[in-house]
Amino acid sequence: MPLSKPSAPIFCYVTDRKSLLRTSAGVSQQDSLGALLNSITTAATAGVHWIQIREKDLSGKDCSSLVRAALSFAKSSHSSVRILVNDRLDVAIAERAAGVHLGENCLRVSEAKRLLLSAQDFVADFTVGVSCHSLAAATSAAAAGADYIFFGPVFPTPSKASYGPAQGVSRLSEICRAVSVPVLAIGGITAENAADCLRAGASGIAAIRLFQDVRDLPAVVQRLANPS
Repeated sequence: MPLSKPSAPIFCYVTDRKSLLRTSAGVSQQDSLGALLNSITTAATAGVHWIQIREKDLSGKDCSSLVRAALSFAKSSHSSVRILVNDRLDVAIAERAAGVHLGENCLRVSEAKRLLLSAQDFVADFTVGVSCHSLAAATSAAAAGADYIFFGPVFPTPSKASYGPAQGVSRLSEICRAVSVPVLAIGGITAENAADCLRAGASGIAAIRLFQDVRDLPAVVQRLANPS
């Protein structure tokens, strides 16, 4: 069933190890995965609610290993963080992750749901989310059974430039009013503008740099949870 809109905002860290190591030359893939796992554990410890593992260039084997390590940390530390896998429904099911996040033009929600029904012993509260970049895409995804939606880019950001110009807070508000499932704002989210997204009706925010490129992440999470 789709998620109900939460009473408190959801914070989702979207991983990007290439960005994390952009200034480090000659780093092996093993080292890069280790650095990313450190970033994941830091985010979970700081109070980030969801972590979407978005490493599209990894093989199925390496993606599985990363997801398994993240889930192992969450279990051993008794963290309530939810680990989501970008696009790789097979990995998400095999490793018993909390859900899968689909691109707007990737596997369809209805097909993902069908495959879940055929999988044995999958997680009961497994969620299927979708990235959307228009009102039509958002309403279509919600109607197809998406449990939540990422909408953006809300603000200008290099990582989302390929999805078109920033859509702004007013369009975000329109999307939030149009669907009954939670909408997380993404694209150029900062500690300064996150509150604008939440006031517009977003159920949370998703970001790379906001959760990956800061020195004092617990302080950032605290500020996001208690905006002035």
